Amino acid sequence: MSNINELYDLWCENAVKDSDLIAELESIKGNEAEINDRFYRSLEFGTGGLRGVIGAGTNRMNVYTVNQATQGLADYLKENFENPSVAIAYDSRIKSDFFAKGAASVLAANGIKVYIYKELVPTPMLSFAVRRLGCSSGIVITASHNPAKYNGFKCYDPRGFQMTDEGAKATYEYIQKVDIFNDVKVVDFDKAVEDKQIEFIEEWLINEFFDCVEEQRVDKKACADSDLKIIYTPLNGTGNKPVRKILERMGLSNVRVVPEQENPNGNFPTCPYPNPEIRQAFECALKMAEEESADLLLATDPDCDRVGIAVNTGDDYRLMTGNEVGAMLTEYILSTKKAEGTLPENPIVVKTIVTSELIRSVADKYNTETADLLTGFKYIGELITQLEEKGEADRYVLGMEESYGYLAGTYARDKDGVVAAMLITEMAAHYKKLGKNLAEVMDDIYAEHGIYINTLLNFAFEGAEGMATMSKMMDNLRQNPPAEIAGLNVVKVSDYKTSTATDTSSGNVSTIDLPKSNVLSYGLEDACSAIVRPSGTEPKIKIYITAHANSFDDANKITENITEDMKKILGI
Repeated sequence: MSNINELYDLWCENAVKDSDLIAELESIKGNEAEINDRFYRSLEFGTGGLRGVIGAGTNRMNVYTVNQATQGLADYLKENFENPSVAIAYDSRIKSDFFAKGAASVLAANGIKVYIYKELVPTPMLSFAVRRLGCSSGIVITASHNPAKYNGFKCYDPRGFQMTDEGAKATYEYIQKVDIFNDVKVVDFDKAVEDKQIEFIEEWLINEFFDCVEEQRVDKKACADSDLKIIYTPLNGTGNKPVRKILERMGLSNVRVVPEQENPNGNFPTCPYPNPEIRQAFECALKMAEEESADLLLATDPDCDRVGIAVNTGDDYRLMTGNEVGAMLTEYILSTKKAEGTLPENPIVVKTIVTSELIRSVADKYNTETADLLTGFKYIGELITQLEEKGEADRYVLGMEESYGYLAGTYARDKDGVVAAMLITEMAAHYKKLGKNLAEVMDDIYAEHGIYINTLLNFAFEGAEGMATMSKMMDNLRQNPPAEIAGLNVVKVSDYKTSTATDTSSGNVSTIDLPKSNVLSYGLEDACSAIVRPSGTEPKIKIYITAHANSFDDANKITENITEDMKKILGI
């Protein structure tokens, strides 16, 4: 504890750039537990950059930890790029603008050109700017859908997707060499703007982003005279202006915005967990719909890279899962493009390995390839880049992950809530003209392909032994693979750590051409499956279950059986 107390004293002497930090350090004086929590470790820089609670200390998000990471990034860029440049964006979270300007000041002090947005914007606009401006890297200050006390620092590579393991590891090595108080170079932000070392991103680039989004429309006549009624909530985040702008461009005039969640507010007062995956995010919109109904409720998370929906079924609003929206978008885009003769040759739809196999079933109907990638949209961005390098970018139709992230088009290399909101509303208008709501469209897809229920189970293992326990579980699974789960034969075992996929009936082993990851997937009979994936950052094991049947009752029963059997197999 003596080293931690020394660190605390050092911060009390040096942390003077933010009055909130001074007050916080003073308030915990003599409280060993509080001091320990802030200084027992440093925030680790990984493929997601930094993420943590806002506050004082090495284990917190503050101007010093952000600037230290930025200095490390600057050192890495200067070593690896000639005349490096960086684009910066930020969301509505507490201190996001402060951290963004601080990072810009550090980069400018290191002779690195900075392009920064004048105001908060969605994360995909950062991905777009990196590529459009030819930057060496990008930074976005966001903690996505985490509670208000969190913020984060995400780093992008020159191709516009989040840094891969290799780039993040190299950057982290530079960060570790930076003394948090003595080695960080900083220049005055306004002076750097005056000297044109920092430039504000201009309106032409923002308009170009919207043009690229709008190019992804598939039925441009759908919204005209559709009288589609929408209630939209940006959940106090960055989506308010961009989503409304794209809906206006589409000619949708009946758009109401939830007033208490309209403007940026990092405290998220009406939605402590601003995540469009959960019902709580829709509570204000649902209340608003009681006064005047809408066809569609739309919610984007604070950095507007993900979108969730609720559909008016006549007597209630049905919240649709990320997998269901992905299936509907796949059906809508492929069927419409095929009808109009605009479906590319050898089209490809991209999903993560934990995203519903229903997507593949829909894509197969249109002779469209489905690519499976590891969890993380950066892998989808990477695949788009590979297609582009081969001159095959036009093959890419849609990318998605089950956690409500989608991207159509290749203008960005990250999931985009703006294009997703546009396509979902266009799809709703298209089907409304045919006399259907999206719930009925989804039911038609289930009737054609069978019911797919996707369930995520989380099991936490607290304490220092948590990670070791999970490691033993995974080792045991590899040494003793189950032959059946819930009475269903295991037909395929995919081990993403050894990059092997084994057909259990023939014994044939094929190679998985993806980065190595500690994931085990069990393909079962009847298109069911169980995927086991330990978290890399916390002591938690995730089990993704897919149940496929002809009815919801049967699918739910299969889900229950697989759940119970997986718990027994893992010894939980």
